Amino acid sequence: MALKRGLSSVGVHRNRSCGSRLPIAILVFFSVLAPLVFFVGRGLYISDQSSVQSDFSKQNVDWRERLALQSIKNLLTKEVIDVVTTSTADLGPLSLDSFRKGNLSASWKAIGVETSVEDDATSQSNQKGTDLKQEMSQVKEGKLLNDDHSHDRPAKTLQRQLRDNRHQKRAAELVQQYDEATVKLENAAIERSKAVDSAVLGKYNIWRRENENDNSDSTVRLMRDQIIMAKVYVSIAKLKNKLDLQQELKIRLKESQRALGESTADADLPHSAPEKMKAMGKVLSKAREQLYDCKLVTGKLRAMLQTSEEQVRSLKKQSTFLSQLAAKTIPNAIHCLSMRLTIEYYLLPLEKREFPRSENLENPNLYHYALFSDNVLAASVVVNSTIMNAKDPSKHVFHLVTDKLNFGAMNMWFLLNPPGKATIHVENIDEFKWLNSSQCPVLRQLETAAMKEYYFKADHPTTSGSSNLKYRNPKYLSMLNHLRFYLPQVYPKLDKILFLDDDIVVQKDLTGLWSIDLHGKVNGAVETCGESFHRFDKYLNFSNPHISRNFDPNACGWAYGMNMFDLKEWKKKDITGIYHKWQNMNEDRVLWKLGTLPPGLITFYGLTHPLEKSWHVLGLGYNPSVDKREIEHAAVIHYNGNMKPWLELAMTKYRSYWTKYIKYDHPYLRSCNLSE
Repeated sequence: MALKRGLSSVGVHRNRSCGSRLPIAILVFFSVLAPLVFFVGRGLYISDQSSVQSDFSKQNVDWRERLALQSIKNLLTKEVIDVVTTSTADLGPLSLDSFRKGNLSASWKAIGVETSVEDDATSQSNQKGTDLKQEMSQVKEGKLLNDDHSHDRPAKTLQRQLRDNRHQKRAAELVQQYDEATVKLENAAIERSKAVDSAVLGKYNIWRRENENDNSDSTVRLMRDQIIMAKVYVSIAKLKNKLDLQQELKIRLKESQRALGESTADADLPHSAPEKMKAMGKVLSKAREQLYDCKLVTGKLRAMLQTSEEQVRSLKKQSTFLSQLAAKTIPNAIHCLSMRLTIEYYLLPLEKREFPRSENLENPNLYHYALFSDNVLAASVVVNSTIMNAKDPSKHVFHLVTDKLNFGAMNMWFLLNPPGKATIHVENIDEFKWLNSSQCPVLRQLETAAMKEYYFKADHPTTSGSSNLKYRNPKYLSMLNHLRFYLPQVYPKLDKILFLDDDIVVQKDLTGLWSIDLHGKVNGAVETCGESFHRFDKYLNFSNPHISRNFDPNACGWAYGMNMFDLKEWKKKDITGIYHKWQNMNEDRVLWKLGTLPPGLITFYGLTHPLEKSWHVLGLGYNPSVDKREIEHAAVIHYNGNMKPWLELAMTKYRSYWTKYIKYDHPYLRSCNLSE
């Protein structure tokens, strides 16, 4: 009982003790253990959640990686992939997360990198990705792209870079092609400049690489420049009342002008020229310090330029008139020849003035030539060249017509120098009584006051047509020039005749011209028109209704100088009557200017048969570029133009074709100082 009581008491005590400790245990649990349990459980839960999320994220990334890798070939070309692969080779294989930390699109990922160096690799990847982005965003000049492109995808950046590279490559190719073309042009220009037949041109040609002397004639040019500037400052000094300086400039100006003279090269200058040039230079420097005014100097130079241009135009007009006059004026030596021959002719007895074989003059079966000229020497070349190249000279008959002044000379020359077995006859146009003003419109027009004023008062400012001196050529006053329209009247018994100008040279046998079928046409001639020149509108006034209604402006012109005329057809078609009709209509020169070619084009319109061009080559009197092969193969060459072969202004390159038919050792030629 006691034990029981003891145990009871112990249990009671324990119960009391437990009852007192329980609140403390509960307090400790809630204050210490409960938060611990909460955080541990929370940590386990978070760890589980993080693991789940990590697995999900990894699965998501792997899915995106596979999708991107699967379609990468569709997004980018092989060329872009190769470039990017080369640029990022040190980062390992490429995947979707490669440059995420480098602020690029999450398109690539470096895998296979050890965990221990993951941070370093990531840092290197970020740096290289940034460098790559900067390199791709730079343009050809090294500048950054605009901000609008700073956030473009790598694909666009690479495409832009490739496009820029292509443009740069293409630009380099074009520059290279341009440089090559420029070099070719320069070389061609250099060769052309070397081929120019003028030493003066070569000196100033900018393309020429090698000059004999780069400073050639520099002193002459400098002195001319000084003279120009001295004239400018003289006028400015007078304007600003600098009389002493003006006087000094005038003195130096006269000295320089006297030293320069007519010199065109440094070698022509006197020994004192350099001293004069230095003295002028000092005065000009002084004048520049005191007088220079840009506006005044510019105005004076412009005024001097305008004055010089007016002088050039005036001199050019005068030169044109004089060249036209000289072209139709007989030189003194030929005039001397004509006078000596005339005296000798009229000293001959009458029985010795006749030519042999006069029975051939009206024989239609022979080859007849018509030649109208007042130049003895020119006519002799035509006859001599024809006979020397004829297969059978005995069948050729020459009909010469000249004026009263040269009639004796022409007869005497061919009496002294007979053309072999050929027949020749000389006539005086003044003895053609039927050729008078009542029958010939040209003669009637030449007698009018208007025509006389046109010819003999050409410098009068009110004279119509004074601007074109070409049409007041003295040859239009001579009826020898218009006699070609009266061939049937001059030679009524002939059927065909070959008309020749006196400025031609025959180089081959011409008998083949008589066998050419003219197909019912009256005139056989070589056409002179090309694509856009020597057509009817060049010679006729198509603003006049009479011309525009009857003629085609694009009709081809032809050459007077060697023409085969069918005189039978001429008479049938009344060619002379057609000529008279149009000549009367042109009395006031509104249809064409003076001359024989325009009325010839009108009169023989639709009645001209074209001959092969090698029969007649023109241009030796004005064109310096006639093909030499054409000249040598031509049957007749024509010195049409102002540069006749018997004049000093003739082109020397063509003159030998004419002079070889002249015997300069003839006593009459030597006595008149006629030489090659």
